[in-house]
Amino acid sequence: MFDQIAKLPLLVIVIGLSAIAMLLPASHAMSVGNDWVAGTFFLSAVLSGFLGLFLALAMLGRERSDRPRRHLLSLLVLFVVLPLLYAVPFHQAVRNTSFLNAYVEMVSSLTTTGATLFPNPDRLPPSVHLWRATVGWLGGLFVWISAIAILAPMALGGFEVRARRIATHGAQITQIEKVADLSARLRKYAARLFPLYTGLTGMLWLGLILVGDPPLVALCHAMSTLSTSGISPVGGLSGDTAGFGGEVMVAVFLIFAISRLAFSREGQGSEMTAFRNDPEVRLALAIISVVPLFLFMRHFLGAFEVDSDMTLWSGLGALWGSVFTVLSFLTTTGFVSAAWESSQAWSGLSTQGLVLMGLALVGGGVATTAGGAKLLRVYALYQHGRRELDKLVHPNSVAGSGSEARHLRRGGAYMAWVFFMLQTLSVALIMAAFSFTGETFEQAVVLTVAALTTTGPLAEIAASAPINYGDLSISGKAVLSVAMVLGRLEMLAIIALLSPDIWRSRGRQRA
Repeated sequence: MFDQIAKLPLLVIVIGLSAIAMLLPASHAMSVGNDWVAGTFFLSAVLSGFLGLFLALAMLGRERSDRPRRHLLSLLVLFVVLPLLYAVPFHQAVRNTSFLNAYVEMVSSLTTTGATLFPNPDRLPPSVHLWRATVGWLGGLFVWISAIAILAPMALGGFEVRARRIATHGAQITQIEKVADLSARLRKYAARLFPLYTGLTGMLWLGLILVGDPPLVALCHAMSTLSTSGISPVGGLSGDTAGFGGEVMVAVFLIFAISRLAFSREGQGSEMTAFRNDPEVRLALAIISVVPLFLFMRHFLGAFEVDSDMTLWSGLGALWGSVFTVLSFLTTTGFVSAAWESSQAWSGLSTQGLVLMGLALVGGGVATTAGGAKLLRVYALYQHGRRELDKLVHPNSVAGSGSEARHLRRGGAYMAWVFFMLQTLSVALIMAAFSFTGETFEQAVVLTVAALTTTGPLAEIAASAPINYGDLSISGKAVLSVAMVLGRLEMLAIIALLSPDIWRSRGRQRA
């Protein structure tokens, strides 16, 4: 029986999990005496449970193909259709907003973008904020599992940089795709990663409570950190009571959005050695060190207009504000340090929003909850560029470092370049779509980068004036929803879904 349940379609299992998740805001609303919100979420949980049960009974025991396109299509359906289910209790609980706004809000949460149409936290009941964070947490869990179980065997989501392709019957597939049963991988990694993901969230929740956060705020921030959604019931970390200690704890747990080796050894020697030598970790440390140091040193080198009364302690506070904010936007979380304003004043740089946009475009690690282009792709292009410069000096030289490094500099860099071209095309198309909805050039750029990198808080600080997502037109909100889903799945996955070779590859292997 349990084996049959495990073989149910992904959407059916997710609906059942979502029904259980709805009981969390229902319980909180009941504890604070908000009967309307509690009843709304409880009724939605019951209806969702019945929906999942009926779908399970209808599909139980039915044979389904294990072709890659079925799993890719399930992911697309999950991020497009599931927010409709999540928007029902949100819309009924808020009551004074449209269903379109509720749907866009749930798409933003599920894709871990964190772009809210309700910038005033007091507009929503606390239990609804908890629901937003819960949906973002579920979205992060789905991304975490699907990246390793589905995208990795298909050489997508950043794994194409290291994948070595072989020819079989005229199609190009990876060796791991040839032998992997994607449904079995999905069940295996779901059972392995769910307890880890839940345990890490619980650890951060307790840590934030110990440093002074109320339980609800601590839980929302813990969920938002592990999922990199940046959702907050108090307007961000600068609005909570944890202070410096809370920011330090959040920064420690953001390491799981930099490299998958933070939670997976992959059989590469000791955990610490593999983590220390991981190119994503090394590149992230370089960025986190160089960018804040540049902002800090600019105070002494060129920002003469800055108030000279600033003390050493204020300078150190500004340095920490830069380090934390850079780490947060590099992982596409979007939390802003309470000392970020001091960092801006210390550096005297009026265009720091451009720096944060660049960090979000780089993004976090492969097979993590972070968005963006991914550090591994940037590292592959860096290695390729470095090798080309070496060849200008020594044209007949032979590069070492083993076959893995040579593949990364050649085939890996080629695939990374293909992705960046597709990303550039995506940015151009989404910017054009936003411009047709009446947005200015600056607003279109910021909204596009925020959506495609799943870094919603960019709209508040990257532009010259904060952008309110709630002020977008109906067509603008539709473009935003499409862009957020595209940014979560990436253009390569969409193209793979439309590729005839992907649709037929599994059938060729079984023939």
